[in-house]
Amino acid sequence: MIDATGVALGFGLMLLLMALGLHIATVMFSIGAIGAALYFGMPAVSALGVIYFESMNDSLLLALPLFILLGEILVRCGSTDQMYRSLSDWLNPLPGGLLHTNVASSALFSAVSGSSVATAATIATVALPSFRTRNYRTSLVLGSIAAGGSLGNLIPPGIAFIIYGVLTNTSVARLYAGGVLPGAILTLMFMLCIILLALRDPTIAPKEIVTDPLSVRLARLGGLVAPTLIFIVIMGTIYLGWATPTEAAALAVVAALPIAAYYRRLTIKMLHEAFLSTINLTALSMLILAGAFAMNFVLGLTGATQALTAYITTLNLDAITLIWVLFVFYVILGTFFETLPMMVGTLPLVFPLVKAAGIDPVWFGVFLVLMCEISLISPPVGMTLYVIQAVRGEGSIADVFRGTVPFFITMLLMTVLLIYWQDMALWLPRLAFD
Repeated sequence: MIDATGVALGFGLMLLLMALGLHIATVMFSIGAIGAALYFGMPAVSALGVIYFESMNDSLLLALPLFILLGEILVRCGSTDQMYRSLSDWLNPLPGGLLHTNVASSALFSAVSGSSVATAATIATVALPSFRTRNYRTSLVLGSIAAGGSLGNLIPPGIAFIIYGVLTNTSVARLYAGGVLPGAILTLMFMLCIILLALRDPTIAPKEIVTDPLSVRLARLGGLVAPTLIFIVIMGTIYLGWATPTEAAALAVVAALPIAAYYRRLTIKMLHEAFLSTINLTALSMLILAGAFAMNFVLGLTGATQALTAYITTLNLDAITLIWVLFVFYVILGTFFETLPMMVGTLPLVFPLVKAAGIDPVWFGVFLVLMCEISLISPPVGMTLYVIQAVRGEGSIADVFRGTVPFFITMLLMTVLLIYWQDMALWLPRLAFD
C-alpha cells in the first residue's frame, strides 16, 4: 500500500507532466499505468483496459453530447442574436449600458448550453460587432464577456456538474438545483460591479438612450422565448421527477428543432455542422474522463485516498479550514491549468478528504465548479480569455487580461460568500428533493 508521501510524489509528477504540455488524458492514464505496474505488476496494467472502456458504460454520460448538441443548434439557428437584442432594450439604460447585456445574455445562454467556453464564444460573436461603433472601454467590454462566460458551467445545465456527479456518485439533479441560486447571485454581482465601475468612471461606457417605442421593445421580448422554453423543459422535467438529466437533455434537443425551424435555419447542412462539432467536443471530454477513471481505479487499489485522508486527519483541520486550504490551492492551480484537467485531476484525491471532513458533496460540487470557473478567467492560461481574443481577431490579449480583473475579484468575493453562507447552494436542493 502507498503512503501520503507516495501520493504527493505521484500528484506532483502528474502536475509536472501537464505543465509540460502533455494531454491530460494521456497523463492520467500514464500515471495510473505506472502506479499499477509498480505496486501490482502487469495483471493490474492489463485490467486498466477493461476499466478504460467500462467507465464509459454510464447512461448519465449521454447527457454530455446531448447538451453540447443543444447549444450548437441554438447558436446556429440565430436564437442567440434575438436574445441579445431583446435584453439590450431593457438593460441599456443602466450605468454601463451594453456591458450588462453581455452578462445577462451569457447567463441566459448558460441556462441552455452548459459550457463556459461555448457561452463566451457565442456571446463574443454576437456582442463585439455592437461595440465597434460605440465609445466603450475595450478592456471592460472584453472582461464583461469573459465574466459572463464564466457562468456557463455554474448555471444549470452545466456540463461540469455532470462530470462531478459521475466521478463522485453525487446526484446531478441536486447539483443542478444547487447551482441555480449561486449562478443568479453571481450574475447580479457582476452587474453591480459594472454599475459601480460606471459610477466611479463614467468614461468607461457612454450613456445609452432608448429611442424605440415601448411597443417595439415589448414585441422584441419574443427573442427570450426560445432559451426560456428550453430552460423550463430541462429544469422543469428534472425537478418534477418526470425525467433524468439525460432524458431532459434529449427532450431539450427535440424542443430545439422546431425553434430552429421557426428561424428557418433547420437544414441538413446546419445539423451536419452541429453534429460534427458535438462529436469533436464529446470525444475530447470522454477521453479525459476515461483517463480519470483509470487513475481512480489504481488509486483505490493502492489505498492512496485512505492514506491521504489519514494524513489530513493528523493535521486536525476543521471543515472551514480545509475549505480555505482548498480555496487557495484551486486559485493557484487555476492560473496554470484549464477547468476540466483541474477538476478531473484533483477530485480523486480531494473528494475523500471532503467526505471525511463532513462537507456536503452537493455544496462542494458547487464550490468546485465555481473555482473552476475562476480558472477560466485567470491569466495566463484561462481558456475563455483566448477564445474571446480569437473571436475578436485584433488588438492584444492584454486588453482581455486587464478587463477581467474586477470580475475576477468579484468571483473571489462570491466564493467567500458561498463558504460562509452554504445554504445558498443547499436550500433549493433540500426544498426540491427532500
